[in-house]
Amino acid sequence: MRKLLRWLVMPLLLGAIPGTAVAQSWPDRPIKFITSQAAGNATDLITRTMADQLSPRLGQPIVVENRPGGGNVIGTTAAARAAPDGYTIFRATAAVFVTDPYTFKSPPYDAMKDFTVVSKIGAVSFMLMAHPSVPAKSLPDVFKLARAEPDKYSIATDGQRRFSGMVAAWLNKLGEMKLSQVPYTAMTQGIQDTVAGRVQFTILGVPNAVGLTQNGQLRPIAVTSLKRIPGLDNVEAIAETFPGFDLTGWWVLAAPTGTPKPILERMNREVNAVLAQPELQERLRKMWFYTDGGGTLV
Repeated sequence: MRKLLRWLVMPLLLGAIPGTAVAQSWPDRPIKFITSQAAGNATDLITRTMADQLSPRLGQPIVVENRPGGGNVIGTTAAARAAPDGYTIFRATAAVFVTDPYTFKSPPYDAMKDFTVVSKIGAVSFMLMAHPSVPAKSLPDVFKLARAEPDKYSIATDGQRRFSGMVAAWLNKLGEMKLSQVPYTAMTQGIQDTVAGRVQFTILGVPNAVGLTQNGQLRPIAVTSLKRIPGLDNVEAIAETFPGFDLTGWWVLAAPTGTPKPILERMNREVNAVLAQPELQERLRKMWFYTDGGGTLV
């Protein structure tokens, strides 16, 4: 009987060894964070902030690789096809999991099957803004104006399939108006055109929008979060006009499916430890992001 039990238990013990060994040895070389956005914007900044904070805790450099283009498809595909060894982590947007599966006919990946979410990072609201020449200071003003002259006003977005385009379409429907969408592959040009008055409205993430409103180049109209944002208390929430309206962007770290669980657990613990630091929370708030921690593995 003892011999039989030994033979039954031994495979279980041997099966546990690889996971334990991985947890003890990982990481032993640099880690790569893939992001599907271009370098230099606010979401890239938060990626690099996380990489800088995590690197000393993991004892290895973390290199951020920007793979923009195709509405997240290029970067997401590269991350999905990476080896599931813990050395490639995807800094994913909400769009990858929430909207892209419905707005792209046949993306070369299945986000729900090809990735395992490691942790949350943070979230951000969006802001509707107008050129100063537009005689509207509130959301009801915008509706009234656009209804009175339905073919006069346009709005710069990063495409109908992106969050800004969806917010614009949603507002058109709720407000019974027609702001013509002008889609841009690079929102830097959309911002320039709005500031110049060639387009009358635009929607940007709050971190990118604040500077434009503070220097008077654009006028804030409303934010897409459920409530007003601390520090921007004079900017109404769309939910004040349409109760329940809530559209915020968020980011997670995700690993290719098949990445050993001990690695996922280690990364999750380290992210939670980083996000719990008061100085980092304050730094994120100053960049107009917010976080409630990394959460637990599903």
